[in-house]
Amino acid sequence: MRFDIAKSGTGLTYEIRNIVGVANKLRDYGVEITWKNIGDPVEKGEKIPPWMKEVLIDLLNEDKSYAYSPTKGMNETREFLAGEVNKRGGVQITKEDIIFFNGLGDAIARAYSSIRVDARIIMPEPTYSTHLLAEVHHASFPPNTYRMNPYRDWHPDLVELERKVKSHGTIVGILVINPDNPTGHVYPEKTLNEIVRIAKEYDLFLIFDEIYTNIIYNGKTTLPLSDIIGDVPGMSMKGISKEFPWPGARCGWIEVYNADKDESFARYVNAILHQKMAEVCSTTLPQIAIPHLMTHPEYQKYLNERIRHYERLSNIAYNVLKDVPYIVVNRTNGAFYMTVVFNEAILNYRQSLNIENADVRVFIEKIVDSKVERDMRFVYYLLGATGICVVPLTSFFTSIPGFRITLLERDEKKFESTIRIIAEKIVEYVESSK
Repeated sequence: MRFDIAKSGTGLTYEIRNIVGVANKLRDYGVEITWKNIGDPVEKGEKIPPWMKEVLIDLLNEDKSYAYSPTKGMNETREFLAGEVNKRGGVQITKEDIIFFNGLGDAIARAYSSIRVDARIIMPEPTYSTHLLAEVHHASFPPNTYRMNPYRDWHPDLVELERKVKSHGTIVGILVINPDNPTGHVYPEKTLNEIVRIAKEYDLFLIFDEIYTNIIYNGKTTLPLSDIIGDVPGMSMKGISKEFPWPGARCGWIEVYNADKDESFARYVNAILHQKMAEVCSTTLPQIAIPHLMTHPEYQKYLNERIRHYERLSNIAYNVLKDVPYIVVNRTNGAFYMTVVFNEAILNYRQSLNIENADVRVFIEKIVDSKVERDMRFVYYLLGATGICVVPLTSFFTSIPGFRITLLERDEKKFESTIRIIAEKIVEYVESSK
């Protein structure tokens, strides 16, 4: 080429997907992989029920399923979703306050790229990689974060949040992921109200990622942003990829609250919409399907069964890991992830796991020889030694070493066996340098 045409990167990688390439290389060496890295229920064996397929088959017989949708999304679906919000009695919206996107990743990318480059969103630490990468790419600087505390059940540090909001005038918004990914934390109502208070007092807007809002268990409760936001401007991000589940539909939306109460926020939302106009619209069929599926008589029963399954796996994992030395683990209460934290200063670069296959051992040791993060070193040794694929916690932009697993295995006995292997390998790895 005449000159280097690639845009400079941020140095960050999407490790949730990046590790797949390494795992696939190990498959070439004959290693059987147990995938615990990506939150795709279907890939992990979730069976789509016949009634759901029947709804989609009927919709495929309608010509409108093949057409463009309006830029904001299908009118009937947006009216339905607005009605669901309004029934709760909190903030009231219309269909015009809802914009559809090709998956929540698309919504996240456009939401951050529509913000001025000198304006920042403060986000939880650790945080979900898609939010982190979108925020960093828009500003070309490391993110501002508030810590989630693993020694307090991953409760957010609200004192730190308010202190940073007060001292950093470039912060214009607060991100909350509820239930949280990667930690599985479910925000109590009191905490949410305090975050709304901070936003109101310092004239900020709120972004709530609520993709897992209907996947909560172990007796925990929370509230959606629409119930507590009052007159503060904000938006909720939702989708069908986890709840139905239909990740391949790439169908997500934002619900905008109180844009009429702040001119600057209204202009920001309009900037998001104009980006969407350039794309014309989002996929039509999944949008049309939403009211049909959510009001189907089998829907809630199906969702409840899945929630109970995640609850069982949450407790299996917690009960196996809670007494393992060298780590801190909290019971997952929402979404389908669990995060394990290594005790401070317990990891070093002398630790390893025995890898019987010589080719695999050479391949893994070449990767970890580059002084990767300490938890990433463990994750790659675990992958090489057992075929179990998890995600290092530091890839969620935190200095806390650990790893994230998913609770998506349909075979509960296989899941427990996998967790017990992880528990054994944690001890073996840590004690290998003694």
